Amino acid sequence: MAQTLEAIKYSNGELYVLDQLQLPHLTHFDKVTTIQDGHAAIKEMKTRGAPAIAIVAALSLAVDLQNRYNLGEFDSTSSAVEFVRQSLEYLKTSRPTAVNLFDAAKKLWLIVEERAKIASSSLDIVDTYVKAAETMLEEDVKDNKNIGAHGAKFILENSKSSKVSVLTHCNTGSLATAGWGTALGIIRDLNQSGSLKHAYCTETRPYNQGSRLTAYELVYEKIPSTLVCDSMVSALLRQNPDITAIVVGADRVAANGDTANKIGTYQLAITAKYHGVHFIVAAPSTSIDLTTKCGADIVIEERPAKEVVQVTGAIVGAQVTSDSVPRETVQVAAHGINVWNPSFDVTPANLISCVVTEKGAIVKKGSDEEFDIASFLSA
Repeated sequence: MAQTLEAIKYSNGELYVLDQLQLPHLTHFDKVTTIQDGHAAIKEMKTRGAPAIAIVAALSLAVDLQNRYNLGEFDSTSSAVEFVRQSLEYLKTSRPTAVNLFDAAKKLWLIVEERAKIASSSLDIVDTYVKAAETMLEEDVKDNKNIGAHGAKFILENSKSSKVSVLTHCNTGSLATAGWGTALGIIRDLNQSGSLKHAYCTETRPYNQGSRLTAYELVYEKIPSTLVCDSMVSALLRQNPDITAIVVGADRVAANGDTANKIGTYQLAITAKYHGVHFIVAAPSTSIDLTTKCGADIVIEERPAKEVVQVTGAIVGAQVTSDSVPRETVQVAAHGINVWNPSFDVTPANLISCVVTEKGAIVKKGSDEEFDIASFLSA
């Protein structure tokens, strides 16, 4: 198997983030040295995926803190602490829906706040924060590997065949996380064990994360796969009864199991239910927000109209170099048409077969067939 792609490269206080806007035509990493760089990478969707957003935000502050300390910008412990607090609040404004970002910011702040009670210098604060952010990076990769293993096990245990076909939506692989992936991590695990017959990925309109990113990862790792339009899935399931499951990621899972994910997920859950196909949500436990009671309470980000009416792509036949891909943006819709462009939708819990986390698969229990996520996480 080919080496898994890396979207985040961090070593010795330096951070490089893969510019996913240029994929699949060009692999280019941007150097991130400030929180403004990190914020822009997330806001402009150069990096995306709930786990990756949290890691990039955390690490951008880590490198910014170290750079500022080396320049002598912190004249006291309190000045370093205040910079961390303000920076985390600023980074949270980059994407409002992904709960991982808010969870990471909260955890990092609590660590710094606690250390501030006994810190002897600004360096103490800087070192404490940097170590905590680096630990998050390491744990994200470990958690993704566990999600892949638990998800693959659930699919195989609930399938009549030892080789299965699955479909995934949007991008949930190593490009959306610190490594390996969540839903795509399950597909990787199945493929690695020889249990994957075929993988299907949707194009994921209007931003085409599936056709640009997931397809790129699948081809890169030589996983048997086929790209389909979002509107083809119902026909695909009717024609291919060997498709055992649809696996997706999550930007936020409410306490009752309602799940916010990339727009188009909800309709996939409906067709999965109709065709008797397992619908599996794969996400780290940090994506679960027990303070959000149900999906109706999740704030859905709306994005610019141009993402729907315009398309940017590489010019067919143009000369491509190692650092340049001739691209062009074209208008594909009638000028003047109104556009509604929500970035996410909410899938009701009653359409979800299970939620797979690094701790295991959360399945419904009892006569009401409801998720008891809080009890699972506290066990």
